[in-house]
Amino acid sequence: MTSIQALHPTSAPMAKSSDVEPLDILQTCYGYTSFRGEQGEIIDHIIAGNHALVVMPTGSGKSLCYQIPSLCRKGVGIIVSPLIALMQNQVDALQQLGINAAAINSSQSMKQLQQTNKQLAEGTLDLLYVAPERLLMESFLARLQNMPIALFAIDEAHCVSQWGHDFRPDYARLSILAEQFPTIPRIALTATADQLTQEDMRMRLGLNDARVFVSGFDRPNIHYTIVAADNPKQQLLKMINKNHPEDCGIVYCLSRKRVEEVAAWLKTKGFNALPYHAGLSSNVRHKNQSRFLKEEQIIMVATIAFGMGIDKPNVRFVAHLTIPKNIEAYYQETGRAGRDGMPANAWMAYGLSDSVMQRSFIENSEAPDLQKRIWQQKLNSLLGLCEAATCRRQLLLAYFGDDCEPCGYCDNCNHPPEKFDATLVAQKALSCVYRTGQRFGVNHVMAVLRGSLNERVQEFNHDQLSTFGIGRDLSQQAWRSVFRQLIALGLLHVDVQAYNRLIITEKGAQFLREKKTLELAQYRKEESKAAAKKKVKKATAGDVDPEDQTLFEALRAKRLALAKSQSIPPYMIFHDSVLRTMAQEKPDSLEKMLGINGVGEVKLKRYGDIFLRTIEAF
Repeated sequence: MTSIQALHPTSAPMAKSSDVEPLDILQTCYGYTSFRGEQGEIIDHIIAGNHALVVMPTGSGKSLCYQIPSLCRKGVGIIVSPLIALMQNQVDALQQLGINAAAINSSQSMKQLQQTNKQLAEGTLDLLYVAPERLLMESFLARLQNMPIALFAIDEAHCVSQWGHDFRPDYARLSILAEQFPTIPRIALTATADQLTQEDMRMRLGLNDARVFVSGFDRPNIHYTIVAADNPKQQLLKMINKNHPEDCGIVYCLSRKRVEEVAAWLKTKGFNALPYHAGLSSNVRHKNQSRFLKEEQIIMVATIAFGMGIDKPNVRFVAHLTIPKNIEAYYQETGRAGRDGMPANAWMAYGLSDSVMQRSFIENSEAPDLQKRIWQQKLNSLLGLCEAATCRRQLLLAYFGDDCEPCGYCDNCNHPPEKFDATLVAQKALSCVYRTGQRFGVNHVMAVLRGSLNERVQEFNHDQLSTFGIGRDLSQQAWRSVFRQLIALGLLHVDVQAYNRLIITEKGAQFLREKKTLELAQYRKEESKAAAKKKVKKATAGDVDPEDQTLFEALRAKRLALAKSQSIPPYMIFHDSVLRTMAQEKPDSLEKMLGINGVGEVKLKRYGDIFLRTIEAF
């Protein structure tokens, strides 16, 4: 095996050569014996000087697809990333592997910038992370023209697409790389992009002739659960107490106010919860993000301002207290759980008001009509996922053009919803909307259906309607479930421009005219005990055996002490999965420790003896 010193000299410019094999770098630097999926093919494609668009799930090793070619090709790899707040974190992780990496961005001191510029001029850098704003400066582009460049990698490339869920205007100008550096290989990478977004990315980045690599979208270690919102905070608390009382997680909220409220509330329940949103000062955001990365058992309550580029591998759950904008956003955000491949949960509370609010955002935006229609279609797909009575994973994968058998690892597979003939119920609901003049929202229509003599019903004489009280047999929660499904199926429309009034669509009118039959999912309040037991059993699969648990915790404690002494996140030393393997195999020599996946030569030299002593003491 090639030595780490030969691959990465620290005092002289790196003598890159095509004689260095990608697999040698993988084994020496990263400590893995073989590539996963299409990694090897993508790496060879880029090393040969070709362009690529890579769509690969979070946690499947996208970064290796540009890091290793940067180490094999002559020159520095330029990594374009929107994640200024996390660039140093990414650089620190690479330096732990013995790789010469640096970043240039607006958050750095003059001294740091001078040091990085010196390394860049001397040719000693393997990888350089830059924000798109910095890259696009004329002076910076001119400087790059005069130095050897291994490749350009555009990370989080979905940010270039107007159809994506996280559009960044600066990304739209990155097509300049194709114009000014036509012979340098470019690789665009993202975890989330449907076909429309992929095509937009290729066009906007000048990658029309690039090879597209789309790996499977399945994250089999993530358990998906979507519940009807009924006091979401209490539902969240129950989920955390039941499945993750001592774990790290992320809770997404729609508004800054809600973030602050939920974080403070979780603290009163004994959890170490921190807020994160764009309204906080940069110092507070940096401090909270740093704590989340470096400490255990932290719950980050955040808006979507948090999460992109977070590499923490042992996030055990991601919860949504409101629905995101579309399935791409949902997939991207839930994908931050379980990056280490261990069991994790994606949990979401979904209410009718969520869809109304998201539709309002779309309709009140200044976007062109075509863009609004596409956003509405994407939101409808997400609502369909929320209301589904079939396997969630199948629907999620189908959205991205992928497929699977019923997974047995989502709430609908573990506890299949009961369906019922809802033909009459739907007719009652639509008839009541019609009788009330299609001028009122869900709450008022439900009040009429359930025979409520409240002030508003009497004000409009709706207690005199033929539909008054014809739905007393269903609870308020059950009726909400019916209306959510009728809206998701397109039989009803919520007019957010007119006080959220319900309107019968042409599809709904056709249903009434033709008296079609309709099946809906039965409202369910709680998961059955049998399903809960099944979930818990699967969620703990792969944990360290009881007799090894003490050693595992001792190794984690040693790792935490080492991380604190260097002011880096613990996972940069070794992932939990590596420590679990150490606890199980109990290596008694450096040679045996090197055989563990995730232990490369640099980390073996830095930490091998320390962890061997911990194992020997045990």
